[in-house]
Amino acid sequence: MATNRSRRLRKKMHIDEFQELGFSVAWRFPEGTTEEHIDKTVDDFIQHVIAPNKLAFDGSGYLAWDGLICLQEIGKCTEEHQAIVRKWLEDQKLEEVRISELFDVWWD
Repeated sequence: MATNRSRRLRKKMHIDEFQELGFSVAWRFPEGTTEEHIDKTVDDFIQHVIAPNKLAFDGSGYLAWDGLICLQEIGKCTEEHQAIVRKWLEDQKLEEVRISELFDVWWD
């Protein structure tokens, strides 16, 4: 049975046109990587991949990193976003790069 919800309620529940899709990401720096190199790589990742594509990244790590990527505004990440992130991380020679399928960041 379909439920008619108001726009305000749909927005509050992050459903229908307000659904947000994102994906998780993980990678590993090679053993022995310096802290300075890790900091520079993560800064470059944000500057060259996350910000220009209007993405948001919430993650942490040292040699092994993992996090969540979604859009800065309400919306849906795409397979193109996933491909951009994967390519950049692999081009940096990072190890064990893993990108999840797209999922609802509020409900999955």
